[in-house]
Amino acid sequence: MAPVTFPITGDAEADQLLVDDPLALLIGMLLDQQVPMEWAFRGPASLSTRLGGLDAARIAAMAPDELVEVFRQKPALHRYPGSMAKRTHALCQVVVESYEGDPARIWQGVRDPKVLLDRLKALPGYGDEKAKIFLAILGKRFGWAPAGWEELASPFGDASPRSVADIDSREAFAEVRKWKQAQKAKGKSKADA
Repeated sequence: MAPVTFPITGDAEADQLLVDDPLALLIGMLLDQQVPMEWAFRGPASLSTRLGGLDAARIAAMAPDELVEVFRQKPALHRYPGSMAKRTHALCQVVVESYEGDPARIWQGVRDPKVLLDRLKALPGYGDEKAKIFLAILGKRFGWAPAGWEELASPFGDASPRSVADIDSREAFAEVRKWKQAQKAKGKSKADA
């Protein structure tokens, strides 16, 4: 089996962190809203540099305002550094309290895709769509989702390049970006009508 690649950020080290560190992957998905996806998924590497590593227990033990200041350092880690820092803090608290500080325990050993989707939906900052996309990431990019995940991740479980779960090359990145721009244009034209 070929090694897993996840070329989202345009930075090889940041991309590798997403492959190597489940917490980085969870935080990257959390940050993926209202900013370009490469910025969102580069956030975990920047946070790791600022904190001297990513550790759910350490982040959960920080005062939320302290983490907000880390997010606000220039350049800010997100367009909305305050709210995203608080969500990251809450996410790490859940990882510590419910998964013994190991984010991979969210999906490891889970045989029922519905159980996994429910666990993802229960994470702070993860709504229905974000949970489905993350389930598709686990299935498509890593092979870590239980059998039957494709239907529960719909529409992100199919072969259409529509989300970050479909990025396995810079070409795929361009296809996903093109699809997202088309969807945004459709939404704008409906709003203008």
